[in-house]
Parts: sequence; structure tokens; C-alpha cells
Amino acid sequence: MSIWITIPTYNEAENIGDLLREIRHYMPGAQVLVVDDNSPDGTSELVQQMRESDAQIHLLTRFEDKGRGRSGRDGFIYALERGAKWAIEMDADFSHHPRYLPAILDAARKNDVVLGSRTMPGGREVGRAKSREFLTSIVGHFLRFMLGVSVRDPSSGFRCWSRHALETIDAPNIVSVGPAIVSEMLFKARLRNLRIAEVPIVFEDRTRGDSKLDFKTLLRTFGMVFELQKMHRENKF
Repeated sequence: MSIWITIPTYNEAENIGDLLREIRHYMPGAQVLVVDDNSPDGTSELVQQMRESDAQIHLLTRFEDKGRGRSGRDGFIYALERGAKWAIEMDADFSHHPRYLPAILDAARKNDVVLGSRTMPGGREVGRAKSREFLTSIVGHFLRFMLGVSVRDPSSGFRCWSRHALETIDAPNIVSVGPAIVSEMLFKARLRNLRIAEVPIVFEDRTRGDSKLDFKTLLRTFGMVFELQKMHRENKF
């Protein structure tokens, strides 16, 4: 069994050490890959130090073609090339707490894709402004309508993919540059009739470091969803 946990990072030096230790506590046998976009705050250096005492920690530092989507894609490629049976992607800021990893993996044994859901019964958001919770709801409605998916939390970035699922959606050729990667992959999973399940999580807003999501990024993500629809109509995937 080969379980990989991939973590895209940019300026997460305040979080990454504690996160890796928590992951090791909950998933002692997992391979953990940090995909860092050459953070100027020393994120890569901290990961490299931890690698010296834990051979199951891996570091992929990217210098070109940066972005959340490209980091996610390269993380999946790295894991697949090394025999991953499952690949779990999560954020570095503790909004996706490692305590949920065992439950997500357990659900993945019976499904192709598993999402950590904030909005299903048992899930919720804490530490977020009401405006952000409202935005999560609006984005969820938009994505369910545009992507034709029935999951409750389609914008969740806490996901487990089986090897079969990643190969079926052709993960190495994902086109999204930014956060729209989560929409693109979910859309392709739905088109290929993959089994998608959700596990409730408590999403805790970051307390250290800065959020990478701003209004411009959100607009670009919406625009990419329309582009995905267009590409599908033109039989480009």
C-alpha cells in the first residue's frame, strides 16, 4: 500500500513544521510531499531539515510556471511516478487538519475520490467571518450547477484520489493554473462516472500566515469554470 500526501506551499514557514509532525502522528506510514513554489520565507529549507530525520518526507521545489494548479498537478505526477495507490492533497495552514486523514483514507478504500466536506452534516467552518461562510455557500451552489456534481462541498481542496481516478482523469495534463484545479479535477471525475464520496470535517481558518485567496483569484477561478465547460463542448477532454 502506497499512500502519498501532497501539500502545495508558498510562504508557509510558520505552519509547515507543525503540520508535518501532525501528519506523521496520524499517518505514520505515509509518504509526504511538499510542493513549494520557491517560497522566500524559508519553507523549503525547513522541510529539507525535517527530511534529514524522516526519509518519508519529500520536497519538490518549483522555480517556474508557478501557481496552485501547477503545484497540485506536479505533486500528483511525482506521487504517481513513485507508485502511489492513493494521493491526498491538503492545504498547509491547518485549515485541513491531519486528524481527518484516517477517515478520508478509509472512505477512499470504497470510492474513487473522497472530499473533506465543510458543508455536509457533521462538517462546519470555524474562525471565519460570516461573509466568508456565505461566500463558501455561493461558490458551492455555482460549482454544483456548472459542473453538474451533487457533492455538498465542491470547492473543498482536501481530497483523496485513487490511482485509478488520477489516471482516468489524466491528472498529468491538468490545464488549470490556479485554485480552479479542484473544479477541473472534480468536473472530469464526474464526466468519467467516478465514485465520489464526502467525509465531514471542521474547516478551521488559518491563524498563522496570509491567505492566498483574493477577489481577483476568485474571479479567475469562476472564469476557468466557464472555460472548462467550453473545452468539454469542443471535445478537448
